[in-house]
Amino acid sequence: MRRRVAFSILGTTLDAWKNLPSRWGRWRPTLALCRQPGLRVDRLELIHHARHQPLADLVRQDLAEVAPGTEVRPHLVELRDPWDFSEVYVALRDFAQGYPFDPEAEDYLVNITTGTHVAQICWFLLTEARMIPGRLIQLSPTPGAPPEDIPIGRHAIIDLDLSRYDALATRFAAERETATSFLKSGIATRNPDFNALIDQIEKVAIRSRAPVLLTGPTGAGKSQLARRIYELKRAQRQVSGAFVEVNCATLRGDQAMSTLFGHARGAFTGAQNARAGLMKAADKGLLFLDEIGELGLDEQAMCLRAVEEKRFRPMGADQDAESDFQLLAGTNRDLAEEVRAGRFREDLLARLDLWSFRLPPLRERREDLEPNLDFELRRFHEREGLKAGFNAEARRLYLEFAASPEALWSANFRDLSASVTRMATLAHRGRIDVETVRGEIGTLKRRWRAEAPSGPEALLRPLLGPERLEEIDLFDRAQLAAVVEVCRASPSASAAGRRLFAASRRARASVNDADRLRKYLQRFELSFEALKSEELSP
Repeated sequence: MRRRVAFSILGTTLDAWKNLPSRWGRWRPTLALCRQPGLRVDRLELIHHARHQPLADLVRQDLAEVAPGTEVRPHLVELRDPWDFSEVYVALRDFAQGYPFDPEAEDYLVNITTGTHVAQICWFLLTEARMIPGRLIQLSPTPGAPPEDIPIGRHAIIDLDLSRYDALATRFAAERETATSFLKSGIATRNPDFNALIDQIEKVAIRSRAPVLLTGPTGAGKSQLARRIYELKRAQRQVSGAFVEVNCATLRGDQAMSTLFGHARGAFTGAQNARAGLMKAADKGLLFLDEIGELGLDEQAMCLRAVEEKRFRPMGADQDAESDFQLLAGTNRDLAEEVRAGRFREDLLARLDLWSFRLPPLRERREDLEPNLDFELRRFHEREGLKAGFNAEARRLYLEFAASPEALWSANFRDLSASVTRMATLAHRGRIDVETVRGEIGTLKRRWRAEAPSGPEALLRPLLGPERLEEIDLFDRAQLAAVVEVCRASPSASAAGRRLFAASRRARASVNDADRLRKYLQRFELSFEALKSEELSP
């Protein structure tokens, strides 16, 4: 059974007295808190100002007499003005951040009966934001009750609706803004779609323990975001275990089973000792399976059971193991297509798809290049201990290139991070000049040319973009690429049509070749004029 711990501010009016001997006949909320029928309080964390020390000492003495099973721990919190919202909020938040909460072993109650109204609001905010992982309790005397030697009164565990209080909603919104900034690593991103996406992820991270699927191309930041989600949940005291990350693309065969689910001693050749596995290591924490689409079907089935039942069977073991973890998964694949191809389990995708978020590639967030550039410079300083920055002309030149169509950013933020590292390392006395930027632009262009695809994909990618290209079958890509090449080599749509549909013309099955060509191109939102313009552009 968990121990029950109550937090309460000393009531300088309700807990006080005018005549010392008569204090026992008065209803005093701090004493009543520890004597509620059916509500055992094992420990009371009593918060008070230094000038109220005599009253705090007396309350402790009285509790020792009427509630001997309750341990009382005093805490001095200095407040110049208990009606100053900012001062009270900061003081109580600092207290909460420094307190060693252990929700698995202890149940927490926060008393909002004593203290100023400002203090009660602050208690509510901190509890609602999960800075204090507990519940609110309100105490009151029992009206019309017969006289008692020591009045107890009654209590209520309450759940207030934040939306009814504009001032509280504003403060809570500030807490959410801090959380979303945390998820973005403090980067002041400007892309409205990305900011809306992070707002959604913040809500889900705090309110849900269901699996979350992060999709998007390699280098879009899935791994970093997964770790920030974990750190946010840990700060909110929603997880107490570890963050465990594994790239499923590195797992094969028995190694995958053993790494994820563990094995018993002697389960296979070389298994001289038992192994717990990563799912067990993530107990009470968060497990991030990056590139989950690379897992085999057997591993997927066991993973589904572990998510749904919190149980799995290690290799060679006679009994199940248990682990209560939250699953985050990442992939750069289209898992729906993988299901249709028989390479991914439909039931596992259904479980993952409750919360699915696509992280856009860097090329779709050109307005975020500048804040991410500054972020990478800060990271370089923290990592290498060397501070570097651009002069004005060099910064302008780099950002113009970074936002241009020439900049492919094929590896997304990994490309940007590597680029900044190279420039900062070569910077003379920490200043990145125009010459350094020009050299880096040349390096990026050479790397991207070397990585550029050949064949139909190379021809179509600039026209359609990578996302639309992925939606076209390989057969249609080859056909469309041949049409594009003919169009660019022909002086007119009619000439291109005559060449493309020559066999139909001979069979007298083609009436208007140019019209037939235009209708074909319209299927892909292309036109003959646009293809010719693309051909002539520098």
